[in-house]
Amino acid sequence: MKNTKATVFSGVQPSGVLHLGNYLGALAQWTEMQEQYSCIFCVVDYHAITVKQEPKELGRRILDAVKIYLASGIDPKKAVIFQQSDITAHTELAWILNCAAARLADLNKMTQYKDKGAKKESVSVGLFDYPVLMASDILLYQTDLVPVGEDQVQHVELTRDLAARFNRDYGQVFKIPQAVVRKQGARIMGLDDPTKKMSKSASSPANFIALTDSPEAAAKKIKRAVTDSGAEIKFDLKKKPAIANLLTIYSLLSGIKIADLEKTYRNKGYGEFKNDLALEVKKFLQAFQEKYNSFSDEAVKDILRNGAAKVRPIAQATLQDVKNKLGINY
Repeated sequence: MKNTKATVFSGVQPSGVLHLGNYLGALAQWTEMQEQYSCIFCVVDYHAITVKQEPKELGRRILDAVKIYLASGIDPKKAVIFQQSDITAHTELAWILNCAAARLADLNKMTQYKDKGAKKESVSVGLFDYPVLMASDILLYQTDLVPVGEDQVQHVELTRDLAARFNRDYGQVFKIPQAVVRKQGARIMGLDDPTKKMSKSASSPANFIALTDSPEAAAKKIKRAVTDSGAEIKFDLKKKPAIANLLTIYSLLSGIKIADLEKTYRNKGYGEFKNDLALEVKKFLQAFQEKYNSFSDEAVKDILRNGAAKVRPIAQATLQDVKNKLGINY
């Protein structure tokens, strides 16, 4: 029987430390989506090497990323988990899109590249071109929905443009995917600076809570998190961005609505609020890490092999269609 569910595709780089912002902004949403959609989740290791990686560490992080997927609740019986570099069609299609659809003007507009390395002479070509590889990742699987953070919406828009351009010039091949941004938690901000996104590449570990931080260390980070002037615990992104960020984290972890948290902490101080949030974070990490540590490396490798076997025929079928349209098959 043909699968009638919409297809979801997304992925996370195995570079740096996955943190609470990754969980709340992406992984928790993936876990929800696997119940309703046909989900494909990738460990995008080719994206990770756009900046220099230590080989042994990268190999370790690939396995650890899968363990984080699993600990987040992603079920290999409900969703496919695979490693990007296991499917050669990703890089083949990226090269074809580079030649047949992408333009320098498209990539020059990408704000993430400007933020990360546009002024550095030693930056890799891959860092400049990775939005085309991301488009290839998405388009290979005839993806309908792409759950992303706000900072990646521009890349999904580029994917849509490249798909439409190829379809127009060579004939219908690709579905035009749609970005899905979580309404609450799409952008978890740094604990040390609520004007900047929580980031695994932040200069200070006080910025983020790693999913592998000890629960005690994470609780201390919450207690030391910056707050706003005044004493009122109220959700106001403009006037009280630090408290708004902490309320968002509290709400997503506890399942309590922000409005109800505001009522609970009315006439209470920042100290009590942060102490309670610290306990919530500690409780979450204890349960999360218990699951994380329950998966062996061998079990993870089996999941990746099985995932690759499931998606390879889909990717090859799309690539074959692309080559046929281009006239490079015989």
